[in-house]
Amino acid sequence: MGNPVVHFEIVGKDPQRLRSFYQEAFDWEIGAPSAGAGEVDYSIVKPIGDRRPEPPGMSIDGGIGKSPEGYDGHVTFYVAVEDADAALRKIESLGGKKMMGPDKVPNGPTIALFQDPEGHTIGLVQVEG
Repeated sequence: MGNPVVHFEIVGKDPQRLRSFYQEAFDWEIGAPSAGAGEVDYSIVKPIGDRRPEPPGMSIDGGIGKSPEGYDGHVTFYVAVEDADAALRKIESLGGKKMMGPDKVPNGPTIALFQDPEGHTIGLVQVEG
């Protein structure tokens, strides 16, 4: 099985400004930021709303959020994998560097981040079941 790109992410210091920018620039449907105790400032992005793309596969959902203190942020994509921990071990054996995870997102999937050999940030999302 191949590993498709399943999610994109834009993380920076001013997530409200980023949400406004991308909503105006591309007419993206952007949800309200998460607001629970201990949650990060993160909004789900649906570039084409709930419409089904034609042809299928022409759009993936994403997110816009606030970067942690001391981190400038990143623009990245997430690749679906069966086992995030095993994928990180393989990535490290090929010259990549683990940045975080695997971590279970509250009410969400297990994710991880790594840097490729040139320092680009890429995400992994563990497919469930």
